[in-house]
Amino acid sequence: MNVVVFGASGTVGGPLLAELVREHEVVAVSRAQRDEASTVTWKTADAADRGSVARLLEGAEVVYYLVHSLGRPDFEAEDLKAAETTAREAERAGVKQLVYLGGLGDDSPNLSAHLRSRRETGKRLSSTTVPVTTLRAAMVVGRGSAAFETIVALVNRLPAMVTPRWVSTRTQPVALPDVVAYLSGVCGLDAALGADYDVGGPEVMTYREMIERIARLRGKRPLIVEVPVLTPHLSSLWLHLVTPVNAGVARPLIEGLRNETIVHDDDRIRELLPIELTSFDVAARVALGQ
Repeated sequence: MNVVVFGASGTVGGPLLAELVREHEVVAVSRAQRDEASTVTWKTADAADRGSVARLLEGAEVVYYLVHSLGRPDFEAEDLKAAETTAREAERAGVKQLVYLGGLGDDSPNLSAHLRSRRETGKRLSSTTVPVTTLRAAMVVGRGSAAFETIVALVNRLPAMVTPRWVSTRTQPVALPDVVAYLSGVCGLDAALGADYDVGGPEVMTYREMIERIARLRGKRPLIVEVPVLTPHLSSLWLHLVTPVNAGVARPLIEGLRNETIVHDDDRIRELLPIELTSFDVAARVALGQ
């Protein structure tokens, strides 16, 4: 099939391309120019630019949408504009399937701006006649994942942490290879057209437990003290000082940690694609290069 991947240069996009190219003709799309010798055709475009999107989607059958604008002050508006443009041009081009990677927890009544943006992006992509397959995931455990890299940096740099209440929030992280397996598996799959799926790893844990488990893998035992007074704004500035993630990205991510991100129904995706899920410790070791 002819497949176009928007957001192809991201953490998920790179390994997804390697899977898709085994069976499909793939065009990878990124905002910046890339010169890579591979079997994938790289194109430069902004998902919000109607003209460039229209040209890229000529002849496309399946379109992956892995785009987000975190780090920009107006990321919610940018995400909606890009999703609207992509959806409309996909409909005009006769695309048979849109595949979207969204976020778990976006059905909560008190959503953070980040999770609200993920939910509204999904709605905008689904606003045309093109069937959308949505996979909703929590933190992706893999090298380059902003959320995972933030946790690792905290463990590496701080022997003691004064943390806000979000460390007690439950989450269900999923290994990068498992997300890629699910995404590539639904490509062109009739049973997945128009369907939403929750995807997660085999374990539910709090962020504190995640920090402690990464610390054990690193041979560390950090002191963790929870306090109720650190606001999301202060948390994001604090993370900016001690992690590689800038405050513009960190703040919406941290605000989202107040929402539980756990799977409520994974039977359908497991029946459709019965992959063997990777444990958190194994996924973390791979991401850490251990």
